[in-house]
Amino acid sequence: MGLDRQLILHQAFAVLNELGLEGLTLRRLASRLNVQAPAIYWHFKNKQELLDEMATEVLRESMRKSAALASLPTWQQWATATHESLRETLLRYRDGARMFSGTYLTDAELYAPMEANLRRFAAEGFTLRQSVVGLAALYNYTIGFVIEEQATQLSPGAPNPQYDPAEREKRVSKDLYPLAAAAGAEMFAHYETRFAEGLAIIVKGLEAIVKASNPTPKSAH
Repeated sequence: MGLDRQLILHQAFAVLNELGLEGLTLRRLASRLNVQAPAIYWHFKNKQELLDEMATEVLRESMRKSAALASLPTWQQWATATHESLRETLLRYRDGARMFSGTYLTDAELYAPMEANLRRFAAEGFTLRQSVVGLAALYNYTIGFVIEEQATQLSPGAPNPQYDPAEREKRVSKDLYPLAAAAGAEMFAHYETRFAEGLAIIVKGLEAIVKASNPTPKSAH
C-alpha cells in the first residue's frame, strides 16, 4: 500500500490514542508504518504540521456533527449544543484538546462554517466584534475545560489516581482550607453537568451584551 497523508493521519490518531501527545513522534509513526522517517517528512515536514492536519480533521468531524444543529430555533440553543458537540468530539481522542489547541487550519473550506456562525450572531444583533469575542469565549472555554478534564485521566476511561477526590482529601487540610478541601468533590467529578453550567454562564453574559446593545429586540428569540 502506498504511503499517503490519509494513511499517515490514520496511524497518527492510533498512536495518539495509544501513547498520548508526548508519545506521538514522526519517528515512532514511521516505525509503525514500517517506513523510514524521511518518508513521513515528505508529507509532513515536522510534528506541528502533522498536528495542524490532525486538528483540521477533528474540526471536520465536529462540523459534520454540528451541521444538523443549525436548525435549532434559538441562538442560545445552537451555541450551547454546538460546543457540547465539540467537547464530545475532542473527548474521543486521548489528549484531544491539547492536540487541537494552538493549531493552524489547513482546509480553507472550513471557513464556510465560521462564516455561518458569524452570520447567525449578526442576525441576532451582535456586532462583528461582539460575535468574535462571544464565539471565542465559547470556543476557548470548551478547549480549556476539556484540556483540564482529560488531564485527570491517564487515557480515556482510565482516571488518574492523583485526582481522585478521596486521595485529594488526604493532602488538603480541612481545618486550614475547609472550602478548598470541599471543592475537590466538585472539581474532579460531574464534568458533563459542570461543563453545561459553564456554557450557560457564558451564554447568559452574551444575552446581556446583545440586549444592552439592542434595547428593542430584533426577533422573538
